[in-house]
Amino acid sequence: MAGLTPADQPTDPAKKPDKGRRQMNKLANPAPLGLAGFALTTWMLSMVNAGWYSEAGVPMVLALAFAFGGAAQFCAGLLELPRGNTFGFVAFCSYGAFWWSFALFVAFFAAHVPAAFVGWYLFMWGVFTFYMWIGSLTLNRAVSYIFLALWITFGLLALGAWGIGPATKIGGYVGLVTAIIAFYVSAAEVINETHGRVVLPLGARLSPSDVRAARII
Repeated sequence: MAGLTPADQPTDPAKKPDKGRRQMNKLANPAPLGLAGFALTTWMLSMVNAGWYSEAGVPMVLALAFAFGGAAQFCAGLLELPRGNTFGFVAFCSYGAFWWSFALFVAFFAAHVPAAFVGWYLFMWGVFTFYMWIGSLTLNRAVSYIFLALWITFGLLALGAWGIGPATKIGGYVGLVTAIIAFYVSAAEVINETHGRVVLPLGARLSPSDVRAARII
């Protein structure tokens, strides 16, 4: 019949569909890749913002921002398209593009841009993250915590760029928390799927007994 895959149409009606062939038709979950790229790059930059390391470590952050936080995360967003996941597509592609824009800015343009204008760049990313946080409130609680911590991070970094007290350093520490939560969710996505059960809980809101509820969507 039209619309059925070969795995759904065994040549012998008496035979059951081959399980291995059916599994090959399953779309992989790109969320752990996107989350890992986001988490690792955020962690490295936040260590600088928190004052653990000097700006001499920024080139390593830029390399990650181009490759893992940028390219890998953007690709994860594109892979959400065939899964019909609007939230994942918007989130991963947007933050992948954020890391690309950050790396390009620091590498080529930072010396000529006023700090106050950088503050607006960070603030508007905070606005975007805030409404993504609102959208995430129907998802697993752990995912919502990522966006909650992230919009706070952007807000603090914006205040720091505007010269308000130790906001940048505090934002660095909140960024570290954001990265830890994102790492946890990425690990949970991989471990829960490979084990076929919930090993690392994510605070599913709808179906705690269903392993699929441990996914990002």
